[in-house]
Amino acid sequence: MERTLIIIKPDAMERKLMGKIISIYEQEGFHISAIKILKPSAEIAKSHYYEHKNKSFFKALIDYITRGEVCVLIAEGVNAIELVRKINGATDPVEAEPCSIRSRYALSKTENSVHSSDSLKSAEYEISIWFPEL
Repeated sequence: MERTLIIIKPDAMERKLMGKIISIYEQEGFHISAIKILKPSAEIAKSHYYEHKNKSFFKALIDYITRGEVCVLIAEGVNAIELVRKINGATDPVEAEPCSIRSRYALSKTENSVHSSDSLKSAEYEISIWFPEL
């Protein structure tokens, strides 16, 4: 059983899409083993996006993810990382497969509604940031 971190981002939370998005993961058979809603601090956001710290869009990314509440969850299942990323679709909603979360709900490449871990290493690191109590 593999775990991955999923973030339902501020743009989706502001549009009251949390329930719809979570139900997509559940309908695909994933078990939600932890969930919380919070407004991320700049510290959490910077830790989460540390690999982008030297990129031109870093400040905009931090401003976006900290502008409002997010729903952070751990999804468990067989091949969870790969399958959740497929369900989410490409980062740019214009390139996302039809019926993916981003093709349905994302507003732009930046405001793309969801995040999920891209590897086992990233998943464990991200889970430790968002769920330090586990």
